[in-house]
Amino acid sequence: MSKVATPYAEKMAQSQKEISISDFFAKNRQILGFDNPSKAMLVSVKEGVDNSLDACEEAHILPSIQVKIVRCPQKDRFIIKVRDNGPGIVKKQIPHVFGRLLYGSRFYAIRQSRGQQGIGISAVVLYGQLTTGKPATVISKIGDDHPCYRMEIMIDTKRNRPQVLSEQVVLWDPPHGTEIEVEIEGRYSREKKQSVLEYLKATAIVNPHVEITFEDPDGEMRRFERVVQKVPDQAKEIKPHPHGIELGVLKSMLHNTEARKMSSFLITEYSRISPRGAKEILERSGIGENKKPHLLSPDEVQMLYDAFQATNFMSPPTDCLSPIGDNLIRKGLRKEIDSKFAYTVTREPGVFRGTPFQVEAGIVYGGELEAGGPVKILRFANRVPLLYQQGGCAMTHAIENINWRPYGLEQKGGRGIPYGPAMILVHVASTNVPFTSESKEAVADVDEIIDEITRALQALGRRVKAHINKRQKLKKVSEKYSIVREILPEIAKKSSSIMGKPIPPLDPVITKIMNIVVIDSGIHYTEGNSKDGSDSVTEVTIKAQNYTAKPRKFRVMVKVPQALIQGIYPESYRMKGDAIEWDVGPIHPAKFEHLGFSILGLAKDDYDEVEVFYGNLPGEVIGADPL
Repeated sequence: MSKVATPYAEKMAQSQKEISISDFFAKNRQILGFDNPSKAMLVSVKEGVDNSLDACEEAHILPSIQVKIVRCPQKDRFIIKVRDNGPGIVKKQIPHVFGRLLYGSRFYAIRQSRGQQGIGISAVVLYGQLTTGKPATVISKIGDDHPCYRMEIMIDTKRNRPQVLSEQVVLWDPPHGTEIEVEIEGRYSREKKQSVLEYLKATAIVNPHVEITFEDPDGEMRRFERVVQKVPDQAKEIKPHPHGIELGVLKSMLHNTEARKMSSFLITEYSRISPRGAKEILERSGIGENKKPHLLSPDEVQMLYDAFQATNFMSPPTDCLSPIGDNLIRKGLRKEIDSKFAYTVTREPGVFRGTPFQVEAGIVYGGELEAGGPVKILRFANRVPLLYQQGGCAMTHAIENINWRPYGLEQKGGRGIPYGPAMILVHVASTNVPFTSESKEAVADVDEIIDEITRALQALGRRVKAHINKRQKLKKVSEKYSIVREILPEIAKKSSSIMGKPIPPLDPVITKIMNIVVIDSGIHYTEGNSKDGSDSVTEVTIKAQNYTAKPRKFRVMVKVPQALIQGIYPESYRMKGDAIEWDVGPIHPAKFEHLGFSILGLAKDDYDEVEVFYGNLPGEVIGADPL
């Protein structure tokens, strides 16, 4: 009897098995950003710092982070240490947090956070293990009355489970916190734009509440001081929005819900569905209110999904976002960059595919920034700097698609990155930033996000143009006035000596030549002695000069911050919302009038640009905008 041949499909089946997520990323490390030694160095530091920031903020602790890179005797090997003052990690969770991919507490939470997938720091441990064969060392302590544990951890890539090589209780001075030490194959450079130093500098800009100490492989120390003594408001977790749910997710939610009937399922599992809205959806889909969710047929699930799409819902709540804020962005920019002008814009929250997001943007102009090269672009997502794939990011595309020449910046052909002494910052905050890859280096071209970025950038451009025009006009007026003041007396002197007559009054002649009103403003800051800065004083002065041939009466209005305003002069003023308004004049030709006020309790850069407006004043005015 002849033997039956084994089908080839059965032979193939013998070699088919489940792939461990750790094994997959071990063979595809570039997906997580470990493309080359230089980038691996940056990503390793970034993941450690991001973890520390999230932990501190979640525990309402002002973050103090220490980063140290030590060069090993072997070529292109470094030890990276990241220590924080966060809440620490309980003993049983330490191996899982650092030695297991896709393990974390934020993946299912719909709120803004830096890390969500539970891949970042464990991927660094995996990379170090692959390139050096060394385990990661973790030290963590959750309080003064608790022991401090030190563990050496590796990852069993076949099972995606941690291997604890050693564990001991050690003495550690900090009351609480975590430190990770990992040896990796990498390359360190302080010159590259994508360097560790640039990453830490950018992190300090959008996280002005953090204090970072950095020691590089050469032993050089760099400290980034915090300029805000308050932890950002914690983003709140929200429920899914009906317009952000896909059909497969809806099926899964129906199967796993604890709700016993459809009406309660809709109300408890989703945001923005009221009892009345639930009734409307169920009527539209033809499903009974009391039907059990897990008993819906495939056709009924489809009809429910279609009803979601056909119903208008309020946008999802936005307290799940934690934007940086105009004032703090400006503080961060001022802290790291010496510039003449800084302006920021925060757009109202928007929605894409049921996901809330918010765009913030800022620009600094002049000062130490290079005039001849392309503007520097700082990209951030959920307060994390994006240093790679700039050309493939929605933020860059929005910048390139704007014609910057009307705003005072050079641009070849009206497209592309503009040139000039400026730096542009864009921050996208969202519960689910649509990154182009798992390495989270660029934001995808979502139309709603690009539209919001474009509007924010256009607002920045208008302010920069107004600033440039104001400075240029004031400079020309000053130069013209200086020349007139210098030359006219000489001409008058010569003419009077030739004619044998006394020197005539020159002010009427000067005002006739100038024929302009100049409103100039200045700010002087005096730091106080109190720890909270409540006695610091910001003095604002405004000088209105009449260089016309007639007496002038007009209105001046200045926007002021929400703070303690005092010493307003002259006393004939009116408060209108967030503004002070004066009736000025009459100011006679060649004369001027002083206005001003003081603000108590602000930090140095809280109020660094005086917005002055005027009304009822014909002719050319420099230094203020019309009401």
